[in-house]
Amino acid sequence: MGYVMGFEQIDSTNIADVGGKGAHLGELSRIDGIHVPEGFCVTTDAFERVVAKAPDIDAQLDLLSRVKPDDRAAIRTLSADIRRIVEGVAVPGDLVAAIGEALARLGEQASYAVRSSATAEDLPTASFAGQQDSYLNVVGLEAVLQHVRKCWASLFTERAVTYRCRNGFDHRKVRMAVVVQQMVFPDAAGILFTADPVTSNRKIATVEAGWGLGEALVSGLVTGDIYTVRDDQVVTTTVATKATFVQASPEGGTQDAPIEPRRQTQPALTDAQVVRLVQLGRRIEGHFGRPQDIEWCLAGDDFHIVQSRPITTLFPVPTTDDQENHLYVSVGHQQMMTDAMKPLGLSLWQLTTLRPMHEAGGRLFVDVAPVLATPAGRASLIGTLGRSDPLVRDALQSVVDRGDFLRSLPDEDAGAAPAGDPPAPVLTDPSIVTQLIRENEESVAAARHKIESLSGSALLDFILTDVAELRRVLFDPWSHQVIMAGMEATWWLNDHLEAWLGEKGAADALTQSVPHNVTSEMGLALLDVADTIRPHPDVVTFLRRVVDEGREGDGFLTELPGLAGGREAHDAIRSYLDEYGMRCAGEIDITRTRWSENPVMLLPAILGNVKNFEPGAGKRHFEQGRQESLRKEQELLTRLRALPEGEQKAEETKRMIDRVRTFAGYREYPKYGMISRYFVYKQALLREADRLVKSGILREKEDVFFLRIQELQEVVRTGDVDAELILQRREAFRSYEPLTPPRVFTSDGEVITAQYQRANAPAGALVGIPVSAGTVEGRARVVMDMARADLDEGDILVTAYTDPSWTPLFVAVAGLVTEVGGLMTHGAVIAREYGLPAVVGVERATRLIRDGQRIRVHGTDGYVQILD
Repeated sequence: MGYVMGFEQIDSTNIADVGGKGAHLGELSRIDGIHVPEGFCVTTDAFERVVAKAPDIDAQLDLLSRVKPDDRAAIRTLSADIRRIVEGVAVPGDLVAAIGEALARLGEQASYAVRSSATAEDLPTASFAGQQDSYLNVVGLEAVLQHVRKCWASLFTERAVTYRCRNGFDHRKVRMAVVVQQMVFPDAAGILFTADPVTSNRKIATVEAGWGLGEALVSGLVTGDIYTVRDDQVVTTTVATKATFVQASPEGGTQDAPIEPRRQTQPALTDAQVVRLVQLGRRIEGHFGRPQDIEWCLAGDDFHIVQSRPITTLFPVPTTDDQENHLYVSVGHQQMMTDAMKPLGLSLWQLTTLRPMHEAGGRLFVDVAPVLATPAGRASLIGTLGRSDPLVRDALQSVVDRGDFLRSLPDEDAGAAPAGDPPAPVLTDPSIVTQLIRENEESVAAARHKIESLSGSALLDFILTDVAELRRVLFDPWSHQVIMAGMEATWWLNDHLEAWLGEKGAADALTQSVPHNVTSEMGLALLDVADTIRPHPDVVTFLRRVVDEGREGDGFLTELPGLAGGREAHDAIRSYLDEYGMRCAGEIDITRTRWSENPVMLLPAILGNVKNFEPGAGKRHFEQGRQESLRKEQELLTRLRALPEGEQKAEETKRMIDRVRTFAGYREYPKYGMISRYFVYKQALLREADRLVKSGILREKEDVFFLRIQELQEVVRTGDVDAELILQRREAFRSYEPLTPPRVFTSDGEVITAQYQRANAPAGALVGIPVSAGTVEGRARVVMDMARADLDEGDILVTAYTDPSWTPLFVAVAGLVTEVGGLMTHGAVIAREYGLPAVVGVERATRLIRDGQRIRVHGTDGYVQILD
C-alpha cells in the first residue's frame, strides 16, 4: 500500500489503511446522489514510517500503557510529551512529493480541510467522535504538511488517550491516517442524525443547522436551528437566534464573525431543503446499514457530505420478520441483571422461559404489544407490572394513551385460550413448601447424576432435553400458586393496614426472618463462615493478602490447611460453596463466573463479617428479625381490635400474616433450583469445551460462551466451528457492555421514559420505589462489584442492581439503594426480610451519589436525601 490514496481507491475494506473517517468518505463518494468534496488520504503506512520510528516514542508509549484511566495528571503529561515528539518529526522527501502530487490532482483548489482518521475511529461499535483534530482552510503544501503532523499528534491528545484507556484500546495498535479534502465554503452547515438522538426513534431524523461553517455548531459556539422530520414531513422547527458564525480567514484557518441582525432569526434551511437533506441521510443510512451522524454543508443549493459516522449510543432494536409495531419491556430490569449476556447465556435463558424473548444489545426483551391490544390485556399487564415498577407502568400507559402506535382489539378477538376451571385455593400449610423444595432438589440431583457420564452429542442432546424438566419444575402451577399466595397476602396487608391504620408498608416488618428463604439463609450462612475464621489471625491475614494481591480461582483453598486454624477455615468455605457456590452476580447468564469457580469473590464479604460482627451474629440476626415480626404482629392486631368491627379485621389480618410468613420465603427457591441446574449444565459444557480445545476445534474453552447452545450442539456433532463468527461475537459483546438498556422501547427504537409522581419527596431528593420500610442515615458505599466491597457497620449499599448473589453484603449494611428493581424483585424481598430500609429504581444513583457521602434513605416513602 502506498502513502497516498484517492477517495476513488477507498472502500470499507481499507480501514487499516485510511482509518474510519477515510474509509467512510471513500464509501460515501460511491453512493449515487451523494456529493463528497474530492480528496485523498495520507495512509497509516506513512504514519508507521514517520511516527512509529520517531526518537523516544517507544519509551513514552511504554509509560503510557501502564497508566490507569483515572490518572489524569499522568495522562496529561505523557500525552503532551508524545505530541511534541510527533509534531517535530521530519517528513521524508518522497512522502512530501506524494502529497504534493495528490494536491495537484485536485486542481487549482488553494485551500483544504485536513482531518484526522484513526483506525479505531468512526467504527460501528466505537465512534471516537471528537477524539482527534480537524483543521479547516489550510492553504498550500507547507501548511498541509504541518497539519498532517498535527493530525498524527492528535492521536495522543489527553481526551483521545483517556478514551482509549477506558474502552480497552491498545495505544500501539491504533494508527492514524489523515484526510485531505477540497475546502467547501458553505452558506449553511450542520449535523444530521438519522435517528432522534434524544428518544432514539429511528423513524425521526433531526437536523441542526447554522450559517457558515459547521464548526460553530460542532464546537458549541452557537445554538443552531433544529428540525425534526418524519415520513418526509417536517414535524417541528425551532429557529435559534444565531448571532455568530464561523467563516474562512483570508490568511488561512477560520475566524468568528457576527451575523447581521436581520439574518439572526432567519431559518438557515427551508423545509424543502430539510426534507431533501434527510432523504440523502436515509440513502447514506441504507448504505451503511445503521443510523448515522452526518456532517453536511450547503453551498448554493447543493448539499455536500463531509463526514458520516454510526451513532454508537443508540441501543439496538430487536430484528423481526414483520412490519408490525412492537413494544419491548426489559427482562433484565425484572430479573435485576441489566448487564449484557453472552450468546450461550441468552440462548439457554430463552429456552428456559415461557414467553418468546427478543434479543438486542446482548439483553432480552418481551414484546407486550399483543397483550396491550385488548382492554383486558392492558388492565392485567399494566396492573401487574405497575405493582412492581411504576416507571414501567407509566411508560406503558403513556404509549397506550398516545393511541398512535398500538393496535386496539376487542377482548373477544385477542385469541386467548378459553379459561379452564380455576385452580383449587392453596391452604396455608407449611408442608406444601417443604414438598416443593424436596421435589426441586430431587430433580436437580437426578440431572447431576445423569449428566456425569455424558460427552459429545449425547451431552448436548441431554441438556436440550432436560431443559423441559427444568421448565416443568420452574413453572409448576402449584409452585406458582404458592408464590402468588405469598405476594397477594403481602399486597393485602399493605393495602388494608394502610387503609385501616395509616400504616405504610406494614408487611415489611411482618416478613422478617420467614422460614425457607434460601437467599436470606445464604447471607446468614456466610456469617457462620466468618465465625469459624475469626479466631485464627493467621488465616485472616492470609485471606486479606489473597484479596490484596488480586488472586483468582480456588488455589488459595489448598494453602489454607497449612495454617493454624486453616483446616477449619477450608472446610467452612468448602461447605458454603457446596451449598451456594453455583451463585454469582448476573447468575441468569450461565457464562458468568460462579463462586465455586472463583471463591476469591467471596473473601471481601467474609473478611467484612469477621471485622464487623461478633460470634453468633447469624443466629442472632435471624432471631431478632423473627421477634420483631412477632412484636409487630401483636401491635397491629391490638390496634385493629380497637377499631369498629375490630375483631373481624384482626382475624382477617392474622390469617394473612400466617399466610405471608408461610409462603413468602419460598419465592426465592425456584430460581435457586434453576441456577443449581444451570451450574450442572455449565460444568459439563466446560468439560466438553476442554475436549474441543484438545481436539483443535476451539482455540480456548470460553469460545463456547459465544455460541448459542444449538450452534454448540452442531459444532460437537460436526467437529467444525466458524472461528470468525466467534471473533465477531466477542467484539459485539464488548460493544454491548457499556450500553444502558431501556426499561421500555418500541420497534422504532423510541425509548419510552417516565418519571415518578412523588409529591411528598423534598426538593433535591432522589426518588425511587419504596420497597422496605424505615428510615436510616449513614455513609454511602457505591459498590459496582461485590468482590471489591469494603463495608463497615452502618454503611448504606448503593449499587446498580442486586440479584441474589449480593445477599451476603446485606447483613453488613444498614440500608440499600439501587438503580434497578421493583417491589417484588429479589433485592427488595431480602431487604424486607433483613429489616433494611431500601429504595430501588433510583435512576443514576451510582453517579449522583458519591462514595463516602452521607445519605438518608426513606424506605417507607421512596426517596433518598444526600446530606453532604
